[in-house]
Amino acid sequence: MPKNHRNYQKTRHIALSGLLFALAMALSFIEGTLVIPGLLPGMKLGLANIVTVFALYRLGAGAALAILVTRCLLGGLFAGNLSAMLFSVLGGVTAMLVMILLQRLPRLSVYGVSLGGAAAHNVGQMAAAVITLGSTMVLGYLPFLLAVSLITGTLTGFVTALLLRAAQHIRFR
Repeated sequence: MPKNHRNYQKTRHIALSGLLFALAMALSFIEGTLVIPGLLPGMKLGLANIVTVFALYRLGAGAALAILVTRCLLGGLFAGNLSAMLFSVLGGVTAMLVMILLQRLPRLSVYGVSLGGAAAHNVGQMAAAVITLGSTMVLGYLPFLLAVSLITGTLTGFVTALLLRAAQHIRFR
């Protein structure tokens, strides 16, 4: 492979990573301003997770993890809420690690990977709650969160599957 082609591929990868990071930040910010009837305080649809799952499939585990961690850290800093940053980072990293493992299973679709990630995200957030509060009493809330993750994980998987299908038809020159 010629050196120029490798440089082009690397530049394209960096540019797409930056674009996906900006999109994830924007979705995270927008979602933070939305009030959705029926959702409990602090509960979100996880729209930025669509970007994370897309990045995992399109750019690989390293880039997806970098986008996720940077989004969580900067989002927490911009919001000025270090406690929320802990919840976001623990939930996000737990989800990403599970999704990386699940993606390697040959018969598991993006839906299964997304559902596993959504459930793992809630487990990570519960770990953050136990650390923050110093009590395991919050774990009673976990079954409810896992039930909700079936909906949010399916939504994320559906939108990501559509985006991945559309991205197959995009040609870069």
